[in-house]
Amino acid sequence: MKILVIHGPNLNLLGRREKEIYGDVTLDEINETLKRRFPKINFHFFQSNTEGEIIDELHTAIDGDYEGVIINPAAYSHYSYAIRDAIAAVTCPVIEVHISNTHRREGFRSHSVTAGTCAGQIVGFGELSYVLAVDVLLHKKNKH
Repeated sequence: MKILVIHGPNLNLLGRREKEIYGDVTLDEINETLKRRFPKINFHFFQSNTEGEIIDELHTAIDGDYEGVIINPAAYSHYSYAIRDAIAAVTCPVIEVHISNTHRREGFRSHSVTAGTCAGQIVGFGELSYVLAVDVLLHKKNKH
């Protein structure tokens, strides 16, 4: 199984920014946890602070190169219709994740324009949100 994991803006600062919200785990540690917990899965990790680069990376999942996509669009989830449209074009299941519980934060964070095009959304479980997303993708694959 091949899964694309996309980390959006400012996630490269995990472990250094707003630890009371995001904890002290780093992006590299999240990626390593996934590789360690799911050694048979071929992960491709991508992080960008740029909307267009995230869209270009999503386009690589349109032609069946991946069996699933996990995306943390971060702040883009609240207003990027361009990322939303790119997710809608992806032909495999896409799971949106957020480390923090976006529904318990500022009002603008409780609405995601991207989630509606995803197979589901997992929020508020820290780095475990990514692990849960992989479990969902594995479950979906095994059902078919």
